[in-house]
Amino acid sequence: MYLLFPGRHQLLTNFQFNYLYRIIQAGLSQETDANGQLLGNDFGPVDAIIFAVTSANHSHTRRNPLPFHLRVLQLEDFSDDLPVPAYMYGIDEVGVLENFADYTIKRIRHESDGMFDFTPQNTVVVCSTPVMNMYEKLGFRVLPAELLDRKTQQFVTGLPWDLVEYIAKTGDAWLTDRYVLEHMHPASYSLWKKYRLGEKVQMLFRDRIISDDGDITTTRDYNSYVRQMDDIAELKFKETAPYIRPGRIGDIGCAVGSWIRLACQQDLLHESDFYGIEVARHLFDICQQRKHNGEFGNPFVFFAQKNAVTGLVYEKNSMHTINTSSLTHEIESYGSREDLLTFIRNRYEELATGGIWINRDVVGPDNPDEEVVLVLTKEDGRNDDWEKEITNRDELSAYLQGLSTYARFLRFARDFRHKENEALHYELLSTEEHKSNLQLSLRNAMEFLLKKDYTDNWQSEMHEKFCFWTYADWENEMSKAGFSILPQSHAYQNDWIVKNRFTGKAELFCKTTDGLKPLDFPVTHMLFLAEKRIL
Repeated sequence: MYLLFPGRHQLLTNFQFNYLYRIIQAGLSQETDANGQLLGNDFGPVDAIIFAVTSANHSHTRRNPLPFHLRVLQLEDFSDDLPVPAYMYGIDEVGVLENFADYTIKRIRHESDGMFDFTPQNTVVVCSTPVMNMYEKLGFRVLPAELLDRKTQQFVTGLPWDLVEYIAKTGDAWLTDRYVLEHMHPASYSLWKKYRLGEKVQMLFRDRIISDDGDITTTRDYNSYVRQMDDIAELKFKETAPYIRPGRIGDIGCAVGSWIRLACQQDLLHESDFYGIEVARHLFDICQQRKHNGEFGNPFVFFAQKNAVTGLVYEKNSMHTINTSSLTHEIESYGSREDLLTFIRNRYEELATGGIWINRDVVGPDNPDEEVVLVLTKEDGRNDDWEKEITNRDELSAYLQGLSTYARFLRFARDFRHKENEALHYELLSTEEHKSNLQLSLRNAMEFLLKKDYTDNWQSEMHEKFCFWTYADWENEMSKAGFSILPQSHAYQNDWIVKNRFTGKAELFCKTTDGLKPLDFPVTHMLFLAEKRIL
């Protein structure tokens, strides 16, 4: 007879131990299921307990702070004093799956080489959450553990996750907190203390940028995003390669590890160690898979899923090169100005003396508040029906691609930073059959021109600010943080973008007493080389 105990098992409680111990010692006959019915004599003595550790492939997120191996360690310690053997099997997160219970059972049967084949006749499930409904549909009886009344969702004691959230709010005092000590099982307490998991959880719960599942945005199509990042990886690397300093090399926001892979191929960097940091769970998983596949060639390549805004991701004074690409604007966009300033200060702390931070990103025009006239074509698509509400990402992308450049601007003006209550101001000066003339700030004009073609990820792009700082602003803030700016740093115009996305679609003018005067498109990107020197 088996007890199957599914759950994320981030933390274990004294209640859970006592509950399982009582069932194993006293037997199942006097236990009541989640519907209040006695199990009776249908089941024999418990021979083993099986922990199905769900979301086993997730870690370092608010929802799943502990990696699978640490969860197994505490379960092993927790089970040592139970009078029957205990087994642990990882169940990967597979998204919303209505038959997840069936998937779990089949997964364990496969992973155990058939040793465990659960049926309603040989297994009782332990579960206090709505997941129990899935097992009941398969005919299993469910023991409710902490759940007192499934209709009112009353519990006899707090759930393990309640204790995780309590620790997240308690700070360093959690180690001596009476409530924690009364409820947290010693196996969890010992592991959490040893690996400083309280600090990790508190950091994750403080983070305002990252979602519960460890992503900056929930609306990004990572398949198209990865393709875009890989397509330009070599260009980005060639631009930054001359400035990489051997030793400990970090890439923050490393996406799928393409920059590190190219760096590993350089003879000069053969003896270097590489440390990739990626906060998005999906991308981090790809990095790990690529490492497993041997794509980097260098065995000293390491990846971690961390957030570089809320704290240091490398030891102080330890790094010789830190690379970031297309990242800093996301911190400003999804976080705040203070988050960006903290990020800058953290990088200074991490660099060794003589170390360099290479930062490649978009940048605002030198005179962002100048009023300009933006002339947009109406000949490359529809000019009406631009306000249609579409939630499906692929359908929205196809719909936006059918709009003219002018109509796409109208949609952009409506959507851009709408959820942040930041209106984009413009004035329609005139509209003709083939084009429309708009007056707006150069900053807003460039926000549109730089984003208008990102239809695959329109919903996430509408949160992102590209032109919040000029190059001079960057120089000022980096200097304040203590950096010395190398003379090779510069802002520039991306010629490919101008040729392939601006030309034939848009023109810029300034108003003069003699009429409209053509303007060149301004800078779009920057390469910033910041060094930590002896003061």
